[in-house]
Amino acid sequence: MDWFHSDPANMQISVLALDGAFDTGLAAVMDAFATANELAEMQGLASLHFDARLVGLRRRVKTALGLTVPVVPAGQLKSPDWIVVPAIGTKMPGPLVAALDRPDVRDATAALRQWHAGGARIAAACIGTFVVAESGLLAGQHATTTWWLAPLFRQRYPEVRLEDSRMLVHSGGFLTSGAALSHIDLALALVRQASPELAALTARYLVVDPRPSQSAYAIPDHLAHTDPLVERFEAWARGRLDQGFSLNDAASALATSKRTLARRMNVVLGKSPLSYFQDLRVERAVHLLKTSPQNLDRIAEQVGYADGLTLGTLLRRRLGKGVRELRTAQA
Repeated sequence: MDWFHSDPANMQISVLALDGAFDTGLAAVMDAFATANELAEMQGLASLHFDARLVGLRRRVKTALGLTVPVVPAGQLKSPDWIVVPAIGTKMPGPLVAALDRPDVRDATAALRQWHAGGARIAAACIGTFVVAESGLLAGQHATTTWWLAPLFRQRYPEVRLEDSRMLVHSGGFLTSGAALSHIDLALALVRQASPELAALTARYLVVDPRPSQSAYAIPDHLAHTDPLVERFEAWARGRLDQGFSLNDAASALATSKRTLARRMNVVLGKSPLSYFQDLRVERAVHLLKTSPQNLDRIAEQVGYADGLTLGTLLRRRLGKGVRELRTAQA
């Protein structure tokens, strides 16, 4: 699908600021577009412009840190190309669920449906993806969200095809991005649609490396504790990372059926028991690489792989990083 219904060289972008907005995310989006505009002018591309405006559903909007946001009333919007929804500053499941029931958030979901019906594309970063999902617009679409809230997202929006390992997902007229600093990735993705060269230059000025995946940042332990059976599976798995995996053994140890275990793992984490077991192995291997002087072969033994070469290949494939890069992170 064509992302644009008007000239991408003069993009109209409305950045929706909700009360309690995540300061860094909101500023990152605006700064990325402002930097792209400055660089476009420097490069003699005056016709290439991103008209990004902060809009609000309330006359007075403050960020999570208490800064006042100078918003234009949303009622004054005139057919923007994109509505961008940055994160609100509620990072944990309990406060987030409460925040999603706020009157201004409910008004935002209604406004998003109206803007989308009028032809606007919608982009959301981090916890802003929950706001868009609340509107029902993501039903049947592929999307990503912040990695540690993926279980809650799956539970709350089962009709959305969540791909939480990815940093950016575009599906239909929607663009979603992962955790907090993916706000920059999202803004650069919109710049890239108008000019890949300008996006690459903006990324260099902002010192942003390509980050196609959230996998390198996710902490499996922070995902599992939304479901008692998954939590028990994790505890069982961590005690035997150096051994082979058996679904039969896992189900027997947890006094459940293989089918029930596999179903709960998929609902909560979107993974099979074996896939999550491998995630825990990788997490343990990375921890040992960063915190111990052991060689790769010895670490491989402790996480159930035949040799260091096999483990090194796996780490590069799954994390996009080699052993040397992971060792450097220790310094």
